[in-house]
Amino acid sequence: MSEAVTDLNARRGVDPDLYREALGGHAAGVVVVTGHTEDGPVGLTATSFSAVSLSPPLVSYYAAHSSRTFPALAKLPYFAVNVLAEDQRDVAARFASREGDRFAGTSWRTGPQGVPLLDGAAVQLVCRTYDRLDLGDHTLEVGYVLSANVTGSTPLLYLRGLFGGFSPDIR
Repeated sequence: MSEAVTDLNARRGVDPDLYREALGGHAAGVVVVTGHTEDGPVGLTATSFSAVSLSPPLVSYYAAHSSRTFPALAKLPYFAVNVLAEDQRDVAARFASREGDRFAGTSWRTGPQGVPLLDGAAVQLVCRTYDRLDLGDHTLEVGYVLSANVTGSTPLLYLRGLFGGFSPDIR
């Protein structure tokens, strides 16, 4: 075993408040993951979205075990990842809320495999559930990308608890 592993602090991990602050310094894209259940459309906001593989085409996101929405999404064979555009801050906040009908006031349409696609999103991916793994206090959901729509809109970012845009460094 290395010295770091035997150190008491290494086994305990970083202070949770410091850890949250540290991760808050990482800018992340904002997505709304959506699906359609027997009771209607469901969705949640995630900032833990990532590309996994080009071949096969895989993406992933994490959902907290405390999520009230993820149990319904986890039962579905298909879901959509809607990469929000910079002007969709209100959509991100609505789908992150624990209150109200998240689809009320949200413009959307039914896409392939019956998944809800949010109008105005910078990117829309339709996925088939590929794998799922519980890790810590979250579940990793991996999706096989069946189709993609890219609008060219500037994506919404999340940094230090705030939503914002992106200004490219054009040289």
